[in-house]
Amino acid sequence: MSLDIVVVGCGGHGREVLGIIDAVNQASVGGPVWRVAGVVDDAPSETDRKRVARLGHEYLGTTAALATLPARTHVTVGIGAPAVRHAVVARLDRYELPAAVLVHPAATIGADTHYGEGLVVFAGARITTNVTMGRHVHINQNATVGHDCVLGDVVSLNPLAAVSGNCRVDSGALVGAGSVVLEGRHVGTGATVGAAACVVRDVPPHTIVKGVPAR
Repeated sequence: MSLDIVVVGCGGHGREVLGIIDAVNQASVGGPVWRVAGVVDDAPSETDRKRVARLGHEYLGTTAALATLPARTHVTVGIGAPAVRHAVVARLDRYELPAAVLVHPAATIGADTHYGEGLVVFAGARITTNVTMGRHVHINQNATVGHDCVLGDVVSLNPLAAVSGNCRVDSGALVGAGSVVLEGRHVGTGATVGAAACVVRDVPPHTIVKGVPAR
């Protein structure tokens, strides 16, 4: 049985999410799991719309088009920036459409791991054991999450980010590409860890840290 799904976001991140949907469908023994009904975006560039079309998918219009969809249509937010994704999720909640959980077949999730709706896990990501994640968390390519971590809503781990065991990453935080959060550290709400940084001490909310060690 196939379920309809709409991707929010025509940009590169959204198109990568379309790739996850394709991979999930190809790995399904019983046939396709998802049927992509189309893509919505409030302000897509003409270039991105053409790229979506080349992938064989239809641009349906702005997010207002979601109000016209059947109640069983699932959505997934293909937007990388946590602050933007949070704003979009707040709008989507008004439509009361179910948010899909998408896990690339080349990713792994360990035992006793709990997550909210809208989780997206990209190829090569590794989530170990006893991990808790909130709504609309994105774990990008080859990122890792160690044991006993807690990730809040709308957290993003960019490609190759490594969050060690017993860490807490609060809602809306972004851990940049190739960065490392050492064991037991706390990244506060809305904080940004720059690419290739090494977090050796707690990061206060709504701050940007970078470098080795991260400051």
